[in-house]
Amino acid sequence: MPTIRFEQEGQQVGCIEGANLRKAALDAGINPYKGFNNFNNCGGLGQCGTCVMEVVEGMQNLSPRSDIEQVYLADRPASYRLSCRTSVYGDVTVRTRPSDGAGKGSNSLVGALKSLVGK
Repeated sequence: MPTIRFEQEGQQVGCIEGANLRKAALDAGINPYKGFNNFNNCGGLGQCGTCVMEVVEGMQNLSPRSDIEQVYLADRPASYRLSCRTSVYGDVTVRTRPSDGAGKGSNSLVGALKSLVGK
């Protein structure tokens, strides 16, 4: 059984193999959203780019970045993932709500369009 360690919260939760990272966080009472994004998010449909988490350890135990993530996170480090688009297959440590994770750059609809057309 994979274990997800939420670094900032000091919590570890077990999950089934292939579990969705966002859902596992919410089920554990951990909020993946920051500020206004608590109310202004897509509910896990991969359409807003606000549930960003930074992978501290265990990137190899996650699903590869999806096409949606490639667009929304184009100007973010490879360790940043949209938790709603990430499946867990082994132990991983994540940092929720990184300070530069959401709300600017390509993880907004306008930013995503800019990254597709090249500014």
